[in-house]
Amino acid sequence: MTLNSLVEEVKRGPVPLSIGIIMDGNRRFAREVMKKPSWWGHKFGVVKARDVLKWACEIGIKYITVYALSFENLKSRPKKELQKIFEYLEKEMDDVLYDDRHVVHKTETRVKFIGRIRLLPGNIRKKIKEVESLTKKYKKHFLNIALAYGGQQEIVDAFKKISKKIMKGTLKPSDINEKLIKENLYTNGFPYPDLIIRTGGEKRLSNFLPWQSAYSELAFTDKKWPEFDKRTFLSIIKDYQRRERRFGR
Repeated sequence: MTLNSLVEEVKRGPVPLSIGIIMDGNRRFAREVMKKPSWWGHKFGVVKARDVLKWACEIGIKYITVYALSFENLKSRPKKELQKIFEYLEKEMDDVLYDDRHVVHKTETRVKFIGRIRLLPGNIRKKIKEVESLTKKYKKHFLNIALAYGGQQEIVDAFKKISKKIMKGTLKPSDINEKLIKENLYTNGFPYPDLIIRTGGEKRLSNFLPWQSAYSELAFTDKKWPEFDKRTFLSIIKDYQRRERRFGR
């Protein structure tokens, strides 16, 4: 079956409204395939992220959350690698800001960054604000980019916000429920992911959206993130369409 035929077939089925993607395998791709230092993989990973955003929008997925840099990575990755990650990220944000041919503009995608953004370098924080401001006019698709992100940390931060309201007397402990917690997460306003895809061969969530993924379908592929191709992506969506979602029933 040609890719175009596969796209049309997928579009006829129940396409997930919201997906999450754990973009794993950049470092191993650089070392094992390219025979280069680990940070080279992140450069190719940025290009792949553009492709996948385009593929997702093409079949009608509206909300996408990608795991770009974990809270743990921020502390554990070598300084040189982090420096390169931030360099590639800043360049990509400049492309969004100054090139109206960027896929974000072509797909009319609003971009939001989630995580403990305050821990990022000042120049990155500045560009984040500019990208969010520039794309806030878009309503067709929505992209969350998780940076300095940890799911447990997200829940902690949500409860800190709730606790402050309790201390001020504007909220009672008995008011705490699932809806209130959802409203205080970084992803507030985003539907929970119907499907989470992880590349790179590992089969775990690694602190990605633990609250939001309670009833998400999971899909894993051995392909490293820079190797992830459109046919594999569409095949994962087709597999999702064959599943019966029970939501605990």
